[in-house]
Amino acid sequence: MRKAALLNSDIARVLALSGHTDEITIGDCGLPIPASCERIDLALIRGVPTFLDTLKVVAGDLQIEAVVLAQEIAEHSSEFHQQLLQLLEQLGDAQGQAIAISYVSHEQFKVRTANSRAVIRTGECTPYANIILSAGVAF
Repeated sequence: MRKAALLNSDIARVLALSGHTDEITIGDCGLPIPASCERIDLALIRGVPTFLDTLKVVAGDLQIEAVVLAQEIAEHSSEFHQQLLQLLEQLGDAQGQAIAISYVSHEQFKVRTANSRAVIRTGECTPYANIILSAGVAF
């Protein structure tokens, strides 16, 4: 049995296959997932698992160079957005490299998810609680 914190075999496999600049999306339970992407569905009930908990676990195994958010998150989920920005700052500090943050429209975000190796669906019900992670290099 693995000693690492991440127990989900599908997520562990996708992260192990990821190289520099590969993208992985973590989404709320309403984010449409393109048929071209692998779907890793973690959603059990509304709110379980949470987006932030899922991001923390994934970030424990993935060097994150940059992220993409939908610009609508700042207006429609401002408190959640602030929590997310704080978490991204903490994750950047922990990995020894700041995480670059960019914003696109939600429509552009949904189109861009088609480039992801996988989309991880959470039980999150906060509007626009979605993120595209771009893998960095851990050296």
